[in-house]
Amino acid sequence: MDARINYFGNALAGKVMKHLNSAGAAVHGALPVTTQELVKIRASQINGCGFCTDMHTKDALAAGEEQQRLNLVAVWREATVFTDEERAALELTEQGTRIADGSDGVSDEAWANAAKHYDDDQLAALISLIAVINAYNRINVINRQPAGGYQPGMFG
Repeated sequence: MDARINYFGNALAGKVMKHLNSAGAAVHGALPVTTQELVKIRASQINGCGFCTDMHTKDALAAGEEQQRLNLVAVWREATVFTDEERAALELTEQGTRIADGSDGVSDEAWANAAKHYDDDQLAALISLIAVINAYNRINVINRQPAGGYQPGMFG
């Protein structure tokens, strides 16, 4: 499978990615790296973005995440390996990502659960992270960016 265009080599795309990368970087430090990677993996799975699923799984492993937990992200509700905080972030991610599925968006219950575990800055970081990874997913899905070739540190 080949990408439709060389998005990563395109000057205009580079400008767009620079801004997306800046937005994504703004949340660094506000949330544990593990939580950030779990959020990115789950949204990418839902959106069918192989490139981002590959990237963030490998980045999580490089950051010390356990393979077993990564194997269970898609079934986090039935897995015993996630903390209550991670579960709240994953639930918010799912509901915030599936807004086009005819749902009413993020439920009050999911929001209240997340708010039990995260302060306002962390909630702002979660909202922003979910929005940014969804944007990345859409770029890669539309472009059919193939998965499998990413190596941690590849983009800086």
